Amino acid sequence: MLPKLPLLPDPTAARLTRAVRGHDHTGAEVELAVVEERPLTIYLNSQEIVTAMTIGDYPEYLALGFLRNQGMLRDGDRVTGVEYDEDIETVVVRTDRQTSYEDKLKKKTRTSGCAVGTVFGDMMEGLEGVTLPQAELRTSWLYALSRQINTLPSLYLTAGAIHGTVLCQADNVLVYMEDVGRHNAVDKIAGFMLRHDVPAADKILYTTGRLTSEMVIKTAMMGIPILASRSGFTAWGVEIAQQLGLTLIGRMRGQRFVCLSGESRLIRDADLSAVPDEERRHRRKGAEDDG
Repeated sequence: MLPKLPLLPDPTAARLTRAVRGHDHTGAEVELAVVEERPLTIYLNSQEIVTAMTIGDYPEYLALGFLRNQGMLRDGDRVTGVEYDEDIETVVVRTDRQTSYEDKLKKKTRTSGCAVGTVFGDMMEGLEGVTLPQAELRTSWLYALSRQINTLPSLYLTAGAIHGTVLCQADNVLVYMEDVGRHNAVDKIAGFMLRHDVPAADKILYTTGRLTSEMVIKTAMMGIPILASRSGFTAWGVEIAQQLGLTLIGRMRGQRFVCLSGESRLIRDADLSAVPDEERRHRRKGAEDDG
């Protein structure tokens, strides 16, 4: 059953942050909420695949999305069960297809994401047949989404040290996931879409982090044609987006953004006089904070 949307972060959830006492620059005692980080081991049938460092929410979505974005869950696979054991921090995903990925697991790439991500096998594997839909992207949607996302409740506003990824449709926020690594946040959204059979053709993915090769590949694997961020780009991320025909929008701040791939989807319908710009000092801070 599809959960009630929008599905948003819950900054008050007890397991996600911990109160820690310390002292500030004056020596005064302070208490801060800091983000929890815990291991989650993912199995596919009887094979251990990976142990990910995560904040611990939505473990079933994270496991499904990780396996899907790694190409270990294929189109047509029937998932017969997803079992989470909180005591041993383990998720087992079961399918009716027998699976074995010993060779794939031997080749792994540590990615550039914070809370270092891992991609197994050839990073471009599984993208050969990907054709992204010819959706449209209105600039009025981009500006509306940016305003919404910046004001939604989040762990980032409560404790910092975290990244967010948001699934959107037109100018509506559907699902907002956070984690210590942006790769985990996007995998949770992939798992949500897989679990609830959510179509990708008319969706937009927004991330708070850099537009790296990993983020572009995961978005394309999900079948989403548009990826946007407040942060900047890497050259390989742009190159892959151009090869796949994915619309790549970065450095979204105030009235400004840059599109480095998939310009044909853009419809510039926004009245810029109604869009508040950011002060230069805020733009500079954003440019330096592309984590």
